[in-house]
Amino acid sequence: MPVPTLPAFPDDIPTHPLLVIDYELIRNGDTVETGRLWDAATKLGFWYLKNHGADELVAGMFDLGAETIALPLEERMKFEQGDEGQSFGYKAAGVNAVDASGEPDTVEFLNIAKDDALAWPKQARRAYPRTANARMESTVGPFVRKSLEINNCLLDIFNEKLGLPPGALMERHKMEELSGSETRITRNAPTTNTTKQAIGSHTDFGSLSFLHNRLGGLQVLVPGSDSWQYVKPIPGHAICNVGDALAIFNLRSPPPGSQAGLERWSLVYFTRPGNSVVLRALVEDSTLIADAVAKTPEKDYETGATALEWFTRRIKYQRINNRKGPETWVASRGTERVEA
Repeated sequence: MPVPTLPAFPDDIPTHPLLVIDYELIRNGDTVETGRLWDAATKLGFWYLKNHGADELVAGMFDLGAETIALPLEERMKFEQGDEGQSFGYKAAGVNAVDASGEPDTVEFLNIAKDDALAWPKQARRAYPRTANARMESTVGPFVRKSLEINNCLLDIFNEKLGLPPGALMERHKMEELSGSETRITRNAPTTNTTKQAIGSHTDFGSLSFLHNRLGGLQVLVPGSDSWQYVKPIPGHAICNVGDALAIFNLRSPPPGSQAGLERWSLVYFTRPGNSVVLRALVEDSTLIADAVAKTPEKDYETGATALEWFTRRIKYQRINNRKGPETWVASRGTERVEA
């Protein structure tokens, strides 16, 4: 399917600039570029990534999304996530809350587990719609492997910058261990209401996100600011960010300006720790981490939760069927601070 011709991102919409990081340079060990990556990751937590080599695979994944959403709703619902905290599978629009009031979301998406993509044709976690099965070997598997290559490269750099023992972060993200790592293809239906949230404000559930957009919609809450700003999509540039397990606040709204009346598609790969990994600050392994924790005694970095428990809780209490009141929304939050 050819890439559609879309209206340009409006010039009159305030945006927040991100550093552009060259993946080819960091992959080849360029010390200046790895320094810029570290600067982006520690100051804002978001950056553009160019020369990542995934554009053709991204196009195929968007085609898979369109093919899946074109299936009858009854067929899609056979693969729905359910209300028990399972992320993999199809999520219909309106089943998650976007805030403490219980307002329903407007997006539908398909999540495919890293474990299933790598195990294909065996099933590791669950079954998927026939459209996903038809592209698992040709499209999904290659995209997941490429995303793993990129995010693992970034994790290795962060491991060194944090002063952790060699391979410490990769030990917590073993490819062969079952985890919540997944790829997500999201459709946000056309709307003219640019103030309505498509997805509630949140930190991402995991360590690193590798995001591809064709329209605007992603917004960030810049540290020290109380105003949200759009991040402008740039062709051929992924948007990467750190999540709960490495935490930055982000929000997805309808596209702005002349893009507002169009459906918005996004594709993301989430790298998450292995299910059994306990989420905590590695103070004993890194003086940099220990010093940072010591400077913020008001924060509790001992979650007492495994990655699976953290992930399941966040998914489960977003579901409107599980809602008891504003406290349910609070229970679904990550490292961001919220009040009921």
